[in-house]
Amino acid sequence: MLTYLLLLLGFLLLIKGADLLVIGASAIGKRMHLSDIIIGLTIVSFGTSLPELLVNIMASFGGSSELAIGNVLGSNVANILLILGAAAIIRPLPIMRNTYIVEIPFSLTATLLVALFANYHLFEDSTNLFISRIDGGLLLLFFSIFMAYIYYVSKQHSTPPPVEEAKPTNLAKSMLYILAGIVGLYIGGKWVVDGAVVIAADLGMSQTFIGLTVVAIGTSLPELATSMLAASKGNTNIAVGNAVGSNIFNVLWILGLSAVIKPLQYFAISNFDIVIIILASTMLMMAVVIGRKPVISRWEGIWFLLTYSAYMIFLVNRG
Repeated sequence: MLTYLLLLLGFLLLIKGADLLVIGASAIGKRMHLSDIIIGLTIVSFGTSLPELLVNIMASFGGSSELAIGNVLGSNVANILLILGAAAIIRPLPIMRNTYIVEIPFSLTATLLVALFANYHLFEDSTNLFISRIDGGLLLLFFSIFMAYIYYVSKQHSTPPPVEEAKPTNLAKSMLYILAGIVGLYIGGKWVVDGAVVIAADLGMSQTFIGLTVVAIGTSLPELATSMLAASKGNTNIAVGNAVGSNIFNVLWILGLSAVIKPLQYFAISNFDIVIIILASTMLMMAVVIGRKPVISRWEGIWFLLTYSAYMIFLVNRG
């Protein structure tokens, strides 16, 4: 009974934490003259990726590599198909040029890197697949390149300073909002994931299945709540930047750090999930190409959700 109660309280904390984070991040980002897409790709993406980071660090130290890898792969599928799909239904999501020219391809490249690092031992006639500490270090190197790109873009797309500077108290309030939002996301995400894992384990599910479904969806709830709230408030750039940025954070930062802590054993069955991420990224690019404007329409959002539902059904059958 306590597990279900904590699960419910976790959902509530996630939603409220996401709301506070969007408000605080938007305010402080605009004070620094950053665009919405930069705010989404950095401040919001990092905050909403904390549950994934927490789960993966604990899984790495505990030797649960299946859970760590499944969490990242499942979260990345959810970020595109579930989160952007749900956000697009609330409000069509325009895609900025930098996002579909650089950031989405960068996210796709990061996924391909993981596939290469995890499978290159096959060329050595070895069935023991893993992501080594060196591989993790290389992923972190690519993450630093991405952050350098974000810094460059922030300088190129800074907004003009306001006529009247915000008072210092406004800055302090914004920081408190961000802190409270991250704390709410952290605690809420932990309660949701812990409760879901206990319930799923009682049903005799595998770690891979739990990582791809229960844990991935649980740790993606902050991104889901943040993007949906951002879309409802008209901050569509934050909604898109949050999802795309979180995918890059998950693969390069979280998976890279997890592998550096302890090499992650990799199972070939996870290659199918990488293919799904590639498919989802392709669908996202097609949404930009098809039509007169680069936008994810409500109909495309519905299609994203239907594809995600089909993927979940497949996992249940496979699991």
